[in-house]
Amino acid sequence: MKAVIFDMDGVLFDTERLCMEAWMAVAGKWGLPKMEEVFPQCIGLNANDSREVVCKAYGRDFDYPLFREETAAWFEDCVNRRGLPVKPGVREILEWLKESGFRVGLASSTKEATVRSHLELAGLSEYFTRLTTGDMVEHSKPRPDIYLLACDRLGVEPGQTYAVEDSPNGVRAAHAAGMRTVMVPDMVAPDEEMVRLSCAVLRDLTEVQAFLKQRTETA
Repeated sequence: MKAVIFDMDGVLFDTERLCMEAWMAVAGKWGLPKMEEVFPQCIGLNANDSREVVCKAYGRDFDYPLFREETAAWFEDCVNRRGLPVKPGVREILEWLKESGFRVGLASSTKEATVRSHLELAGLSEYFTRLTTGDMVEHSKPRPDIYLLACDRLGVEPGQTYAVEDSPNGVRAAHAAGMRTVMVPDMVAPDEEMVRLSCAVLRDLTEVQAFLKQRTETA
C-alpha cells in the first residue's frame, strides 16, 4: 500500500463549516427556509449534483447559479479576512507520506480552480502528484467515478490505495471504488454504515498518520 488519496474540504481544510456559514447567510438574505437541512445533503457532492438537491428543495425555477455566486463571494471574503482554516496534522502527514515514498493524490468534489487556489494558499501544492476534481466528472460522490478517475490518474489500483474521507458521501464513493477507506469525521458523525464501509474511523490526521505508519511497518 503505497498510495493515499485525500478528500479536501473537511479533511485538509476546515471549510465545510465555513461553507455552511456562507449558505446560511445567503439563505437568510433570500428568505430560504430549512437550509440547515438542505446543506448537509450537499456535502461531498459536485456542483451538478448539488444543484439537483437544492432545486428539489426550492423548485426548478430556483436561481442556483446566482445563489452559488453569492455564497462563493461570502466564502472568499471570509477567507480573505480570517485566512484558510487548515486542519491539524495536515502538513505533518503530507511530509511523512512524501518522505516514505507514497504516491499522494486528491479527489475533491470542488472545482479545479478552487482546489488549486486553496492548495497554493496553504502552501500544500507540492505534496500532490495528481488532482482530480468535481468538474472532471459528471457525477461525483457518492458515486465512485471521481475515485476511479483519481486512481487512474495516479497510476494505482483502487484496492491498493487508501482514501481519507470525512463525509458519508465520500466514504460511500471510495468504498464503491474498491478502496481502503479511512474516515475522519467532520460535520457528520459516523453511523453503523460508515463503520462497516471503513477500514478505520479515526479522530484526526495525526491518528491517520500513525495508522498508516503501523500498516507500513507490518506490511
